[in-house]
Amino acid sequence: MLSRRIFLVQLLLLLTACATPPPPPPGKLVIGLVSYGGGIRTIDQLAPFTNYLGAELKTLIELEPAYNELKALEQIKRKIWSLVFAPPGLAAIAIAGQQYLPLFPMAGVKDLRSVIVVLKDSPFQKLSDLEDKVLALGEVGSATGYYLPIYNLYGTTLAEVHFAPTPKTVLEWISNGEVAAGALSKAEFELYRSEFSQTQFRILYTDRHNIPPGVVLVSPTVERNQQEAIQTAMKAASPSIAESAGYITNGKVPDYKYLIQVVERVRPIAERIKQKPAPLYEENKKSP
Repeated sequence: MLSRRIFLVQLLLLLTACATPPPPPPGKLVIGLVSYGGGIRTIDQLAPFTNYLGAELKTLIELEPAYNELKALEQIKRKIWSLVFAPPGLAAIAIAGQQYLPLFPMAGVKDLRSVIVVLKDSPFQKLSDLEDKVLALGEVGSATGYYLPIYNLYGTTLAEVHFAPTPKTVLEWISNGEVAAGALSKAEFELYRSEFSQTQFRILYTDRHNIPPGVVLVSPTVERNQQEAIQTAMKAASPSIAESAGYITNGKVPDYKYLIQVVERVRPIAERIKQKPAPLYEENKKSP
């Protein structure tokens, strides 16, 4: 009986270890980022940077693109990614909840705002008009597609929420009538709207807050001396190498205080939003 118990304990430990992969071993760094399906292109674009960093650190570098924020969030929570080229929403979660440290700001859109889009001829004129309607959101981890629209719609009850794997999918669902409205960033809306030549869209709501750019993060599992070596090497990279990777060597790390507050405010209703209908508020509480 005792030997059977010991065997069962050993088996349980083995299954737990298999379910949660360990962080990368010493001598290897895994760089993670969200690619929205552009994995091969991303690998090619980052090749100068990964080659440079590997040579400077004398370390094996592995690049792991994730298709969307949800997959990226899984890797961050497991501490699989040593370095993360994180968009704002993921950065807020990783800094506040997973102890990742910001190193450098990412280059990119400065006026990054969350918008809610409808068809041009839609009767909706204000956010409250979306009560009891079907809405498309981005995946968990997206600041402009998930956290900010939920925060702005706090107190509303939706008929249902559909979670789009990419910003382009949000516009596809609006176009074919699967959803009444959808959330994404203004920059993403401008980028993809031209691909829907037969559909005219309209911005129903624009969040007033200018979201900070993404950042390069380092995992708390990376040893302190290695963290410093990474930061030194990235700061000393040539302009062309830094540009290929999309970060700013001499930029100030953005302030995520407001975005972290939004994430924390939205977190309690994460499960309720999956219900039908979907109440965007805590139980017995309808105001932010």
